[in-house]
Order: sequence, then C-alpha cells, then structure tokens
Amino acid sequence: MTVLVLALQLSVPLGLDAYIPTPETNPITRDMAFLGKRLFFDTALSRDRTVSCATCHQPDYAFADPHPRAIGLDGRKGPRRTPTILNRGYGKAFFWDGRAATLEDQVLGPIRNPDEMGMTVEAVLARIPNLTRDTLSRALATYVRTVLAGNSPYDRYIQGDKSALTAQQIAGLKLFRAKANCVACHVGPNLTDERFHNTGAGAAADHGRFTVTRHEEDRAAFKTPTLRQIAVRAPYMHDGSLRTLEEVIDFYDKAEPKPGLDPEIRPLHLTPQEKAALAAFLQSLSGVVKDGYE
Repeated sequence: MTVLVLALQLSVPLGLDAYIPTPETNPITRDMAFLGKRLFFDTALSRDRTVSCATCHQPDYAFADPHPRAIGLDGRKGPRRTPTILNRGYGKAFFWDGRAATLEDQVLGPIRNPDEMGMTVEAVLARIPNLTRDTLSRALATYVRTVLAGNSPYDRYIQGDKSALTAQQIAGLKLFRAKANCVACHVGPNLTDERFHNTGAGAAADHGRFTVTRHEEDRAAFKTPTLRQIAVRAPYMHDGSLRTLEEVIDFYDKAEPKPGLDPEIRPLHLTPQEKAALAAFLQSLSGVVKDGYE
C-alpha cells in the first residue's frame, strides 16, 4: 500500500502530477533525503572505495553517464547502459529488465553487483557506523525519489504557453503523437508507459525481461525509458548502441516487423524534414533537474 506525498518543490513547475507515490513504510523526510544523498555520493559503498552511485548516475549528465555500458570497479563493463534515475519515484519496476519491484530493493542491487560496487550490505554496514540495512535502503530510495526533472519547453507548451515551442518543434510533436507513433510507448507526463518492449535493439544474447519472468513474450524486452532530458544523455537504447537522436530516429524509421518484435515496430517512412522536426521536438523535453529535499 502506498501513500501520496507532495512532490518536492522546484523553483518552477514540474509539469508532472503533484504527488510522488511513496510507501507507507518510507515517507519522504528531510533527514532521510539528506542521509540518502550523502550515501549516494559516498565511495565507501564500493569495495575499493573508488565507486559511488553517482559514478554512473552523474548529476551533470541527467543522472546517467556518457558510456554505452555501465563501468564499475576496476573499469569492468556491465552488459547494459546506465539508466537515468530522473523521476523514478513514479516508476513501477526497476532496472532495464524490471527485476526489482520497489526502489527500496533496487538501490541495493548495484552495491551487491560484483561488476559495479562489489560489496555486501553487511560490509557497508561495518564501514559506516550506526547504519542499518533498512536505513541504507530507505535513505537511498528516498533520495532517488527527490531526483526530479520538469519545466521543459514541452511542459510549458502543454500548460498553455504556445510560444514555448518553435514551429518545427510543434510539427515534431504532431509526428510524435501520430505518424511516428512514439506515444505507443512514450506516453503520459513522464513519457514512458513503464512497460517492456522488444524493439529489435541490442545483441540477441541479452534476453531482457525474459530472464525475470521466463515468459517467451518477454524475450529481449526492455523497460521503456523516460524521454525527459533525452537530448543531453546520449548514447541511447539499453545497450548504448545508438550514439545520437538522429540514429535513434533512423533506427525506428527503418524498422521491419519480424517475429518477437513489439507489434508497434514498423517502417515509418519519415522524410528528412520530418526526421529533423522530430529531433527538434525531442530537444524540447529538456528542462530543470533538481535533487534533494528543499
């Protein structure tokens, strides 16, 4: 069961729902958010004290990083790209394959992963006095819930400021909603359906959601990411295989239906002008990012 907690105030509107879903057992408090932020940037959470949560989730990079695949201890590369944690307080399942049901579960995963931080929770607790497993989990999850993005030109446009988007961006928005059909997956205030889709991207060896559910329909399906701040957090897709927004648009434009793919994946037949307009619209999804309790 969850309770609704008033979203932390940005200096300008988020353009999202006014509330963040929060477990009754972990309401957002100033003290817990402050502790979570300190832990998020603390390299003591990694085995050799070189890696923190912020190593991959960099505030200056929209809480993602510039690498195609996540890099952890000793330069080890993970199999997938670092997902942004922007607005993850609105999430329904976590990691690219949705293997964590709550943020409280998710935040401990990278600590225990041998290719990321390489620690046990018990080892972390031995290093940091007066910290418990429950407090570690709740504090990190609370901080992540305070990482919010909003007030983009797109938000201002849909809130009534018709000067917020250029004519080209408005044309791109129309394509986003119609011919390009981006809204089949990127829908709602956070521009994600929080579901899993096989788009045909990435290596066949990564089975995605299937590794969690063992349902054949989930093979190579990955979580739809939010598009907030999308223009400033390349590269793209779950494996970082596409370097630019233009490459992403071309990928979907040329897509051919085949067994296993999401039924919405089909050739788009966009013109060069339409591709440029769609890319311009995606630029409008970058706005204000804030974190921490204020």
